[in-house]
Amino acid sequence: MQACILFTASPPSPEKFAAITALCQQYELEQSQMLSNNRSSCIAARCTISRPIDLSTLRKQAAQHQIDVNQIDFEAKPKKLLIADMDASIIRGESLDELAVLAGIGEEISQITTRAMAGELDFEEALAARLALLKGQPVSLLDRVAANTQITPGAKELVKTMRANGAACYLISGGFTFLTSVIAEKLGFTGHHANEIAIEQGKLAGYAEPPILGKQAKYDFLSQYIEQMQITPSDSLCVGDGANDMMMLQAAGMGVAFEGKPALRKAIETQISYSDLTALLYLQGYSHHNIRY
Repeated sequence: MQACILFTASPPSPEKFAAITALCQQYELEQSQMLSNNRSSCIAARCTISRPIDLSTLRKQAAQHQIDVNQIDFEAKPKKLLIADMDASIIRGESLDELAVLAGIGEEISQITTRAMAGELDFEEALAARLALLKGQPVSLLDRVAANTQITPGAKELVKTMRANGAACYLISGGFTFLTSVIAEKLGFTGHHANEIAIEQGKLAGYAEPPILGKQAKYDFLSQYIEQMQITPSDSLCVGDGANDMMMLQAAGMGVAFEGKPALRKAIETQISYSDLTALLYLQGYSHHNIRY
């Protein structure tokens, strides 16, 4: 099957268009096709590979212009299943860090989060340590976190477009249901799974109700939905940013490291660092004609 190079970048600009054109010429890429249009929030240009290229070098050059480069199949087809991480993927930032800021212990908890997402700490141990520090905080903080949460650009279009084309979309997070329930409903996900934060007498109890949803659970949900939908792994798309997403991304037909931590980028070939989440639609072969806003 013929391979292509997909260039994506957000927001669109004349400088980025010019840089993509120059890179196509330098690497002798042929049959350039614009998948985006003037309304799009993300440039998307697909070019046919006419000879072997050094993708790593091309990626480094494109990164100087804040442009993403990925290799895709020319006949890429829309996926039937999307499984998305929530924190720092579908939403901006880490919800537990936001909770900590409101509780006045933001710096202490964000340091643990950073190490956990980089794969330096066991996810479950890091989660337990952070929740223990929040013990006794009022449950009203959860509503404030939900109110403050910012959706990542392109998330709405990603879910709406895939659902309109018959795909199932699940939000699966190592975070908490108090937020996944809100985000899943707001964006139109088929369903959601996350941890349940324990509450006692109107205050955070300092732990999560077992079992803990971590990296193994994310992988297991992917396998469960593939079997339930009677599809193959190649029909699935998974996206995440941290080390606890790695198993899931490696098992998916298309695993995407979205603004991924270094450990994830080393393991996952398909990477989006400078584009919004509509880039995941272009990776599947969608064009601006198909995108729902």
